[in-house]
Amino acid sequence: MDSMLKTLRSIVQHVAVHGDFADAVRALVTEVKQAVETDVCSIYLRSESRNGYVLAATDGLNTDQIGEVSLALDQGLVGLVGRRAEPINLEAAKRHPDYHFLPESGEEAFNAFLGVPIIHQRRVLGVLVVQQTASRRFDESEEAFLVTLAAQLASLVAHADAVGESAILPQRDGEDAQRRIREQNDTCFMGVAGSPGIAIGRAVVMHPVADLDAVPERETENVTQELLLLDRALESVRRDIRKINEEFESSLPKEELALFEAYLHMLDENALAGDIRARVQRGQWAQGALKQVIREHLDRFELMEDEYLRERGADVKDLGLRVLAYLQDIRDKKTVFPKDVVLVGDEVTPAMLANVTPERLRGIVSVKGSGNSHVAILARAMDIPAVMGALDLPAYDLEGETLLVDGHYGEVFRRPAEARLQQSRELIEQERIFDEELDELKELPCITRDGWRVQLWVNIGLSGDITRSLDRGAEGIGLFRTEIPFMSKDRFPTEAEQMSLYREHMTAFEPRPVTMRTLDIGGDKSLSYFPITEENPFLGWRGIRVTLDHPEIFLVQVRAMIKANAGLSGDLRIMLPMVSSAAELAAAKVLINQAYSEVLEEGADVKPPQVGVMIEVPAAVYQARLLAKEADFLAVGSNDLTQYMLAVDRNNPRVAELYQDVHPAVITALREVARAAHTEETGVGICGELAGTPAGAVLLMAMGYHVLSMNATHLPKVKWVIRNIKRSDARRMLAKVLRMDSAGEVNAFMHQQLSDAGLARVLPHHHD
Repeated sequence: MDSMLKTLRSIVQHVAVHGDFADAVRALVTEVKQAVETDVCSIYLRSESRNGYVLAATDGLNTDQIGEVSLALDQGLVGLVGRRAEPINLEAAKRHPDYHFLPESGEEAFNAFLGVPIIHQRRVLGVLVVQQTASRRFDESEEAFLVTLAAQLASLVAHADAVGESAILPQRDGEDAQRRIREQNDTCFMGVAGSPGIAIGRAVVMHPVADLDAVPERETENVTQELLLLDRALESVRRDIRKINEEFESSLPKEELALFEAYLHMLDENALAGDIRARVQRGQWAQGALKQVIREHLDRFELMEDEYLRERGADVKDLGLRVLAYLQDIRDKKTVFPKDVVLVGDEVTPAMLANVTPERLRGIVSVKGSGNSHVAILARAMDIPAVMGALDLPAYDLEGETLLVDGHYGEVFRRPAEARLQQSRELIEQERIFDEELDELKELPCITRDGWRVQLWVNIGLSGDITRSLDRGAEGIGLFRTEIPFMSKDRFPTEAEQMSLYREHMTAFEPRPVTMRTLDIGGDKSLSYFPITEENPFLGWRGIRVTLDHPEIFLVQVRAMIKANAGLSGDLRIMLPMVSSAAELAAAKVLINQAYSEVLEEGADVKPPQVGVMIEVPAAVYQARLLAKEADFLAVGSNDLTQYMLAVDRNNPRVAELYQDVHPAVITALREVARAAHTEETGVGICGELAGTPAGAVLLMAMGYHVLSMNATHLPKVKWVIRNIKRSDARRMLAKVLRMDSAGEVNAFMHQQLSDAGLARVLPHHHD
């Protein structure tokens, strides 16, 4: 068993390091043939253009037939494996009714047959086959070995398949050469919607300036010299960031530029710079010390469940690479940008954006990252369409090519067809006209045609969100993530530091209400100075569980919130995350009342805060009425609630398609929470992506949610939809949705209903 496992690992590693997939599969069949001690090993890969399986590699059959031999999807034993999506193990293959004779392949002499499917995300991409002259049945260990190998190969095959058949099948002349060219044209690559909109432009590929992983760790004999080199590199990066800040001054609101101020703070002596210097002083050379510190920070960020906070790791990595570039005396190469730029990279960073004149930037495509990456946040602020997490995109092969970026659906088209380009140009013009009309709604209330009032608030994470939110007519803050000041420090921020930040937001939104979520850390979101290690962070010590266990942290934060509201007429709403019982709410209210009394004793003139509960776990759904009786308001965290109810991590590409925010179970839960709140006459809102979608907003309004809180980008279109519909019509839609069995059915129905209601303009148009 140990020998078989060692062989398996060896084969997978050998395949992974091959730069060319065709070479990799040729090496694979030889290694498998030797490992199983059989006469033949072959790989058949599915070909869409030939509507069947094509021989891609073999050791034992006629190699001249590689790329020539093909079987229809319903033909032969290979087709049977594909149809059944399970292994077929035969002692005498020629006697099986599905056996298909291919004399040109040279397989007529073989009897024993074992074929296992290569499956990726429920789709059969190919079949791995071993054959032997003797009539014998391959034993269970051999079958298990091939099944395990095929499962590990599936993602590699899927990546090559996404690039095109020319990457997975041998190259041939003539007609096939023309086919390979066609395969590269109008090819769609899927990613994650980062910033809405459609863009057309020429790809400019951004390469990382240095490679931290390639830096060796070694001791230095001259600590003073290494510290001098480090100081020079750090100051050079600080100078670059200040220049970047100047570049963006004309295209971003002043508050948005706080991102680059945060970059500078990361390079302070009490942050990254100090940690690196300490390593050098202990004898590590500067580059090795930099690598160690950056890697430790990245490891902490990668363990975080909260997508927004996890993406901050990309900022740390970007800074580390820039410092390393100066330590290695590398400089960014000068790039000539065309007038219509689509910036492409393995991991596009904010610093890379600064290299492009804003007037030339049309779109952004990043192989890594998510909708909460700083690049995606900046793209939304700049109204630049962006697609993140396009894992199968061959980024470094796209230089100079025409790309179509669809930030609505997370799609990137390589060399789009002329008909698709023309359709997209028309959609871009329609969106421009529509955006001008939406600007006129900024000061108007969000009221349905039959008089139902809905409050549209925003979710905020950075100071830069303030201007963008107010410019779009935000009526309050539905979620302020207070983790940010805690993440940017090397210690817990003081009460005064917290109060200053909270006051900035409250003053900007005065007299609008501001909802502040108390510190949501723990397990997967451990701070560098407050480490928490758990085997299952998703179900661990986090949110209200941490702060109740540490009242000294909770009380300081709550006092800072209350003091920040002194003298203001806007309501302060304190929201408790991850509550799963009424006992937790009661304990938190005792501490909040204590903090309020302490602030009054200090002479502050401030009204008591409202205290609410986030409904994020199924337990809170079933206790919603009890919680509503004791809380001033309820607020559903729909993103986390959906993940917990469906047991799906939406950032995991293997299961992301199962994350469905209009899943019937989720819709039912949302309706029950609203009913519970109404029974107790308690205000109920929602802060999550569902509230920012046209269909979601209509259904939530129909359920009676008083507050819809969302990303500021989505607010104008949601307001337009609600102002152009009757709540009575929305309630009829909801009644039908509650009887539906799948998210697909709900989506199709709501799309049709909104279209029939004359609201199709707000729905992103998908490419034909």
